[in-house]
This record gives sequence, structure tokens and C-alpha cells, in this order.
Amino acid sequence: MPHGKPAGVACVQLDEELRCRIFGDPRRPAVCGGLQPSVEMCGDGRSHALHWIADLERATA
Repeated sequence: MPHGKPAGVACVQLDEELRCRIFGDPRRPAVCGGLQPSVEMCGDGRSHALHWIADLERATA
């Protein structure tokens, strides 16, 4: 996304299974590689992770 990803908008590089199409590709933004999974972020599953990311997006909007 040339001008960044707006909060609340899914990345255009996610496929139908919500996997990154450019994982491991040098074009992948550094911010994506820097966001490493953790217990705090992932909790007990996908739902927790999505809430954590939504909170992060609100905090940085």
C-alpha cells in the first residue's frame, strides 16, 4: 500500500486464508517483519490477536 495501511483496513497483500502473499520477499514492509508474535499479542488464539491489533491501530491512528 503505497501510502501505508489505514487502521481498520486489511492489508492488500493478505490472501483468502489471511496469509501474507509477500512473506520473505524484500518488498515486504519492515514494519511487518518487526511485528513478531508474542503471548501478549496472540493470547489464546486468533480472536485475541485481532483485538490486540485493533487496539494497536486505534492507539497509532
